[in-house]
Amino acid sequence: MPIDLNEHLRQKNKDYPKNESNSGGGDNNRGRGFQNYPKMPSFNMPSGRKMGVFYVFIIFVILLFLLRPFTIINSGEVGLKVTAGEYDPTALQPGIHFFLPGIQKIIPINTKVRIAEFTNTEPALRTRDEGSLKNGAINILDSRGLSVSVELAVQYRLDPLNVPQTIATWGQNWEERIITPVIREIVRNVIGSFPTEELPTKRNEIATLIDQKFRENIEGLKNRPVELVSIQLTEIVLPTAIKEQIERVQVARQEAERARYEVERAKQEAEKKAALAKGVADATIIEADAQAKANQLISQSLSSPLLQLRQIEVQGKFNEALQNNRDAKIFLTPGGATPNIWLDSKSTQRSTSASQ
Repeated sequence: MPIDLNEHLRQKNKDYPKNESNSGGGDNNRGRGFQNYPKMPSFNMPSGRKMGVFYVFIIFVILLFLLRPFTIINSGEVGLKVTAGEYDPTALQPGIHFFLPGIQKIIPINTKVRIAEFTNTEPALRTRDEGSLKNGAINILDSRGLSVSVELAVQYRLDPLNVPQTIATWGQNWEERIITPVIREIVRNVIGSFPTEELPTKRNEIATLIDQKFRENIEGLKNRPVELVSIQLTEIVLPTAIKEQIERVQVARQEAERARYEVERAKQEAEKKAALAKGVADATIIEADAQAKANQLISQSLSSPLLQLRQIEVQGKFNEALQNNRDAKIFLTPGGATPNIWLDSKSTQRSTSASQ
């Protein structure tokens, strides 16, 4: 069914309350239906100067995060400021430092202890984060053309006060120019001054010489760019022929030591036996001397009256014997110096009869 638009509008205007304060004509009456709608809130817009400052601040913050015109130097590092390609002679200490982007830059330089290893266990590898530099072992040819391999580790660090001068002189790859070639040359010179067979026994002396010569070389450089901490000689790998020769020499030396020990022990046993025999002989001599002295004292004590007294005592014993056995034979020694000897003749006759 068709709708009459005018009739619809008139009916709609009746539904809205009339505005008693408004006595206007038809145009105002046509707008009475919209006078009770809520109004849009009004904003107090800032002035042009404040808006400019606000926009500048926003742009500055954006540029700050995009360009990052600052660098934080951590502990164990120093900052190297470069202005238009020129190094600042004073190193920046740990902290936050600002620079002009596009004109300046700050390069963090690690000043912690680094390790340069020369070994055959791993391929040559450089790890800047850990501060380690790994190279192959140092190979040296002796006078016979045999290869000797030396493994060692060098601990060192950059001098923090001279970092700008060091980088300006040697570049950021200063390790390949100061550490690696120098230590190889020094090791070759030191090892070459010793016979190959003596290298295992001269290990401590070789390590001391390498340390001493490397320190002299580093201290002789301008501005002393590196501080040497220590050098550890980890391994000296000898050729197979030299190893076998050294083993044969060691076996022969051990046998000689054993033989020398046996000779020394036999010598000690002989000396011990000789000492015992000498002691026995000395004891015999001492005993003989004592006996001789005793005999001398006895002979000196035998006087004539004493002998006569002894003879009278013996004679008395013989007289007692003759009283018991009248057939006894008595033999008297001349001079009476010795006791008389007597024999029982009856006993002699009985023994003779029994034998017949």
